[in-house]
Amino acid sequence: MTTESDRTAIHTLVHRLFRALDAREFAPGWMNDFGTADARMETPLGTTEGAEAVRAAEEALGRYDRTQHIASGILLDVDAGTGRGTASWNALMTHVHHDGTLFTVGGHYEADLRRTPDGWRFSRVAVRAVWTQGRPPLLPEQPARVDAATA
Repeated sequence: MTTESDRTAIHTLVHRLFRALDAREFAPGWMNDFGTADARMETPLGTTEGAEAVRAAEEALGRYDRTQHIASGILLDVDAGTGRGTASWNALMTHVHHDGTLFTVGGHYEADLRRTPDGWRFSRVAVRAVWTQGRPPLLPEQPARVDAATA
């Protein structure tokens, strides 16, 4: 199956990534600490790979004033050099705009992992939202909505 040190390293990778996202620790090359150069990110907003995935993650987080990502139930299937994992997740976010309204979302992460010379890294992450509460921020390509009752 896997060694305890592999398990610990992957758990630490997950929690370090969530902390980096919430602290906005985006030094140049920051994603190299978490993902492979060809990493694929699948989200409800679309699929991106490599450098585009990094840009998309930074842009998505820029829509919020503050975030708090919480992972639980991390399950791993790891062999000598690759792995697959799932985790439940909740995220609480406040908007940069809209008077700081709260948006919460929860769901599951699915991830493929690869052991590299620098340790375990994500080669694919799929974000599957199961529930949301509140209004997510508008995407740049979405027009602002006008509520018919107040217009």
